[in-house]
Amino acid sequence: MSFTAADVKTLREMTSVGMMDCKKALTECDGDMDKAVEYLREKGLAKAAKKAGRIAAEGMSYALVENGVGALVEVNCETDFCADVDALMNCKYPGTELTVSETMPEKVMSIGENLQIRRFVRFAENTSVGYVHAGGKIGVLVNLAVEGVDASEIGKNVAMQIAALNPRFWDKSQVTEDVLAEEKKIALALMDSDPKMASKPAQVKEKIVMGKMNKFYEENCLLQMEFVRSDLFQGTVEHYIAD
Repeated sequence: MSFTAADVKTLREMTSVGMMDCKKALTECDGDMDKAVEYLREKGLAKAAKKAGRIAAEGMSYALVENGVGALVEVNCETDFCADVDALMNCKYPGTELTVSETMPEKVMSIGENLQIRRFVRFAENTSVGYVHAGGKIGVLVNLAVEGVDASEIGKNVAMQIAALNPRFWDKSQVTEDVLAEEKKIALALMDSDPKMASKPAQVKEKIVMGKMNKFYEENCLLQMEFVRSDLFQGTVEHYIAD
């Protein structure tokens, strides 16, 4: 499988590893992006890859909470320039009888580029709090089940944490067995390549791996993450919400 300079750039953005190491990883893995990430991690050059989708698209996210209903939408286009066009932020079409699908062709014609609604979520129950960062580059919608309290500030702080750290999972209970197996495999590969660790008994390595899994949860699962606003609360996000 061949790869391009754009693939090298994408791998670098996903892993924060140097260009030459990314190129070597793609070469060793025949251009397979997922295997290249695994290769870099086993070499100790990269942590878990960022959730960089391989979608070469620009666009905007928009979150709105109105009358207790929360919605988040992502609209993609083809170039950087289009991402700054105000029309992307005006896709609510109030006061018309047209559906979104009926209105999109008109927007495509006026902007001169293809537009696609890529993702959409809507919550009609509980308390929703939306947060939009960097003019729509990142959009987050948090939905909390609360009783008798105003959770707006809590929701906003949690949404800001998600925007800043981009957790892969809400809670460690959502981590699938195949992800855990992959993390354990990489941790063992790192120990086997370390002269100080390679000779240790298998049961010792297994205990070390389990300790590393706790670290994985802290870095990838929202509720197990350290709450970033230490000026407000010191502890995990889970404890912040409970407090």
